[in-house]
Amino acid sequence: MADVKDVVILGSTGSIGTQALELVRANPDRFRVVGLTAGGSNPALFEAQVAEFGPAFHGLGEQASTEAAAQSCDVVLNGITGAVGLRPTLAALDAGNTLALANKESLVMGGPLVLDRAAPGQIVPVDSEHSALAQCLRAGTEQEVRRLVLTASGGPFRGRSRAELADVTPQQAAAHPTWDMGPVITINSATLVNKGLEVIEAHLLFGIPFDRIEVVVHPTSVVHSMVEFVDGSTIVQASPPTMLIPIALGLSWPDRVPDAAPPVDWTRTETWEFFPLDDQAFPAVALAREAGARGGTAPAVYNAANEVAVDAFRTGRLPFTGIVDVVADAVAAHDVPSNQQLSLDDVLAADAWAREAAARTIADRGQARP
Repeated sequence: MADVKDVVILGSTGSIGTQALELVRANPDRFRVVGLTAGGSNPALFEAQVAEFGPAFHGLGEQASTEAAAQSCDVVLNGITGAVGLRPTLAALDAGNTLALANKESLVMGGPLVLDRAAPGQIVPVDSEHSALAQCLRAGTEQEVRRLVLTASGGPFRGRSRAELADVTPQQAAAHPTWDMGPVITINSATLVNKGLEVIEAHLLFGIPFDRIEVVVHPTSVVHSMVEFVDGSTIVQASPPTMLIPIALGLSWPDRVPDAAPPVDWTRTETWEFFPLDDQAFPAVALAREAGARGGTAPAVYNAANEVAVDAFRTGRLPFTGIVDVVADAVAAHDVPSNQQLSLDDVLAADAWAREAAARTIADRGQARP
């Protein structure tokens, strides 16, 4: 029997955090909660979690999450949404804790800054796609990998043209066909910005060049990602669309947690379909490749501008197609410093610049409307 792992959960009231606590509840012989933090949007739930699990450290807000991430523990699960997760990510790495990373934004925006702080194997991916890739990569050596293939459900608007997306409402964008996620990541999945972030994340996590990272649309979300090897073999990780498996692996890596979630029911007829990505209707992935290839602070701009644009869409100040347009304008206008060692100040300055630039663009679009 493995030793009980002390875990800190950041973002405990969100989708990732609540499912992580579900796993802890079901496996008291494996996990013990020693830290809980949340953003503060659901204080009643947070109080109930603290009362149930009795962590030694708990608190609300970014500063509390940063302090919690530095606590002595076996693993920190960063389930925070957005750029606010960067400081806690760095704090966990600096403290020498294993980082189970669901907050992709901190890796995307921090890039080399985050990687330079991490020891080999210290970051364990929790995104279902990157967890799948990590599992598939066990099947061969680094030299044997030809390409990574990320799957995308296509979101609720798969098959629509750009013109047909013009009048999409926030309610429609929040209705994901296969996944139950928080509101921001659900809209990011609808625009495919989430997949763009994941392409950059895959490049950073696994060191594979962008031209060897593909995206295919797989509507049922049973195949979470694939690795193609040089001999023509493709290793696939498949399971029903649940985050319980990647969260469990993140907390227990490299060990698996028995019965973390139900497996695929192979007694039922299943059809697995794959389609090419429509870059014309959904340009977010191509834009992410551009930002990732430019490197430096460009990915931070991509992420920050998107966060502002998604908020504007949710509050009725920006049409759905305007989200990626605003991001594209910010990325195009941003001057990435060349030959510069990336610092936290650089990242935070680029993040702030992008938010201001995106807000100006949104305001100008609003004034230009008849």
